[in-house]
Amino acid sequence: MYGPWRGGRSFDLGRMTLRELVVAYAAHPAIHLYGLLAIVSAGLSVHWAEGALRPALAVAATILAYPLAWYAIHRFILHSRFLYRSPLTAALWKRVHFDHHQDPHRLDVLFGAPVTTVPTILVILIPVGWLIGGAAGAAAACAAGFVITCIYEFCHCIQHLNFKPRSRLLRRMKELHLAHHFHHEGGNYGITSFVVDRALGTYYGEVRQRPRSPHVFNLGYDREEAKRFPWVEKLTGAPPRDRPARPDARPDRAA
Repeated sequence: MYGPWRGGRSFDLGRMTLRELVVAYAAHPAIHLYGLLAIVSAGLSVHWAEGALRPALAVAATILAYPLAWYAIHRFILHSRFLYRSPLTAALWKRVHFDHHQDPHRLDVLFGAPVTTVPTILVILIPVGWLIGGAAGAAAACAAGFVITCIYEFCHCIQHLNFKPRSRLLRRMKELHLAHHFHHEGGNYGITSFVVDRALGTYYGEVRQRPRSPHVFNLGYDREEAKRFPWVEKLTGAPPRDRPARPDARPDRAA
């Protein structure tokens, strides 16, 4: 089942069909891990719960908190520049976000690495759930978080797939996210929700509302930065790109 992923195959969302994506998504080890952790967390919540109300409130709080948490992580950590400036964190930044912006169609780097996503989910949601419903609330919040992560990952895949969703909502989400990747990275930080972007002034609904960014593909890690902080470039084996990897890697193919 995990053969293609373990073999280092690089799936190209720009050339995949929806059916091929579903098969690859369903076979991804991270999705299986999130599903297993969601089941275990839900089971613990049921075991520890003294009623349904508090775990349900913990789940509701998780649903409401997720867009804010993702926005904060995406904007202030993944798009910050302090991670690539240290040899201790350069590899982490390269894996969790730089590679994705260098080639937004690579499915193998689109998925978050569980070594970073799972601890983040636990660190954020255990306190939230515990404050609402103790151990049962914490477990319920984590279960919801892992399920939402699976949904987020699939929506993120769809946004980079050479496919036009029938749903108007999904199409609009895709347009806004592709603008973040191909026009200006300093806005539209949401994936499935852009409420926080609207509230904090980073939302733009049309590309004409923002000038085209020279750093949309390299996130500010250009050749000059690579001379000063060479660790990401050494790991990549090539200078950072400031344009798509392929001439056909453009958002207007399916958006």
